Amino acid sequence: MNDIPISNPAGFTPEQAASECQGQLPPDAVAGLRLFNQGLYYEAHEALETAWRAEHGPVREMYRAILQVGAGYYKIQKGNYNGAIKFFISCRKWLDLYPGTCQGVNLGKLRRDFEHVEAELMRLGPEQIAQFDQALFQPVEFKL
Repeated sequence: MNDIPISNPAGFTPEQAASECQGQLPPDAVAGLRLFNQGLYYEAHEALETAWRAEHGPVREMYRAILQVGAGYYKIQKGNYNGAIKFFISCRKWLDLYPGTCQGVNLGKLRRDFEHVEAELMRLGPEQIAQFDQALFQPVEFKL
């Protein structure tokens, strides 16, 4: 049991986030996830940001978390070690607020996938980022 409270910059409780997780993904979020799964992380960022801006409830930060994972992957593709690490640190504070599944998105798998990517990136370090195996970038599993 973890008695340490989660830092919540958005100001909502995990219970509030979980209650909104029962809804359906909006079209912009679906488009963003499909782009993410095609490896088009920059484009995915744009679509997910549109979904984030349109949403005003707690679930909006899930979209932010996913787009930041994709932004981290994009930074790796561009050879920007520090940028990727920055996005991974940032996305964790949003992603950790949600249960394993939210609006049909398998957030548990996404967490494991990006943590695996982050660990490999840190193992390589900035000097060897060009050797990063992008096959480690896994798709986001979701159901409509």
